[in-house]
Amino acid sequence: MNLRMCVGCRGRADATELIRCVVDADHPGTLRIDRRRRIAGRGAHLHPSEACLEAAKRRRAFTRALRVSGPLDIAELEQYVTDAGQLNVHNP
Repeated sequence: MNLRMCVGCRGRADATELIRCVVDADHPGTLRIDRRRRIAGRGAHLHPSEACLEAAKRRRAFTRALRVSGPLDIAELEQYVTDAGQLNVHNP
């Protein structure tokens, strides 16, 4: 197992259960989802749940975990988590 910590709930889980996010090298203020887990650089991990996403936003966990200054555009991640939540509701 490859344990990582969720920046939202701070719980530990296997890396395959978490979403890996990185700062886009071409657009430094934008957070991207690293679906293949191959993008170089610091990554932040998050459970695919709205509760963990809200906790991470409230604590500004992404900027600390990724060591960036200034705000991050996390629209792609918010959409991904929302879509994942809707899939879980329809397919229990």
